[in-house]
Amino acid sequence: MDTLFSFLSDADFWKYTSIPFLSGFVGWFTNVIALKMTFYPLKFVGIGKLGWQGIIPSRAGFMAGKAVDLIASKLVTIEDRFAQLDPERVAEEMEPAINRITAQIVDEVMTEEAPEIWENAPKAVKDGLYLRASEEIPAAVVQLMRDIKERITELFDLRRMVVETLEGDPDLLNQIFLQVGSKEFIFIEKSGFYFGFLFGLVQMALFIAANTLLGFDLSYTVWILPVAGLFVGWATNVLALRMIFEPVRPRRYFFFITFQGLFLQRQKEVASAYAKLISERVLSSRQIMEELVSGPASERLFALVHLHIRRGVDASAGFVKPLFQLARGTKSYVNIKTKIARRFEQELPHSLRYLFPYAQEALDIENSMRTKMQALSAPEFVGFLRPIFQEDEWKLILVGAVLGFLAGLAQMMLVFAPV
Repeated sequence: MDTLFSFLSDADFWKYTSIPFLSGFVGWFTNVIALKMTFYPLKFVGIGKLGWQGIIPSRAGFMAGKAVDLIASKLVTIEDRFAQLDPERVAEEMEPAINRITAQIVDEVMTEEAPEIWENAPKAVKDGLYLRASEEIPAAVVQLMRDIKERITELFDLRRMVVETLEGDPDLLNQIFLQVGSKEFIFIEKSGFYFGFLFGLVQMALFIAANTLLGFDLSYTVWILPVAGLFVGWATNVLALRMIFEPVRPRRYFFFITFQGLFLQRQKEVASAYAKLISERVLSSRQIMEELVSGPASERLFALVHLHIRRGVDASAGFVKPLFQLARGTKSYVNIKTKIARRFEQELPHSLRYLFPYAQEALDIENSMRTKMQALSAPEFVGFLRPIFQEDEWKLILVGAVLGFLAGLAQMMLVFAPV
């Protein structure tokens, strides 16, 4: 007992009392670094094969595939969303653009194909043709939208679009996980200090017991620090990850404490954040419409556009069609219909911007996703964040252990090195 009191009054006692605080720092530091290494750097940094790239950016394709599997199977079906679009309302929203370009396209094509006839045509004939076109083309758009809704799975590949968007933008993929798991990542960082401090108290007790009560030489017992650092770096990561995702369902401990994985406790909050981010950055109306007109199936879409616009042009020609065929021949008339249809095809991508506000409202992806995500079972919900750790969890734990060992080694050399 005298030895213990003598030790407690020793001038170097501060070194021992610093152990739990330094252990807490090691736990916090290793967790922070492990998390940073999960997301950054976005591109590989190193020489040859020696280097590092964030776990998520390095497996962007795999992570994006996991994300879209969950979205497509649990939250959004493109058929259901497009079913909400009203073809008449679509034509109404696009009418200003159609009216603006109709006269311009008719003038251009007629001047090119039949300059004499068009130049000498009475103003009443031209105005009548413009008016009929402005009535018939929207009707063609209505029929076109009905066809698109019926064949949307042929024209739009949700999986390809989401995977390409996320795989091509690793930072966006990072932001999705960072926002969805923001509070959990903060917990991982903070819990590193708390768990590390508790483990440090055990370290300190072992030190005191070994060096005072048992009389071990300090030069041997200081090796407890790097070994304990390795354990702290490993254990704080393991404990934090377990507490985020487990237990999946609420479980009672010690007869009075009920606990559930932290991520699962925030299902409603996470669902709102996730739905908002996906609907704005990945599945916005603009992105969906652009995918329709520029994706791999766009040729099928434009075949439909061509078909319906030609019919609209035919209906617009009305009374002048027989006269034109008589003067210029059927072949020339067909050429005019084809050229007008192609010009409308060229203008379609530019005209779609008039549709974005209505499409965003009608598709209603954010509210639909949020409602369905909030209704997921606990095991299904865990799948939205768990995959980023599940496949490469061992890397995070290994990084934490190695950093903990190095921090403990530094602590041994700087704090307990002989003067």
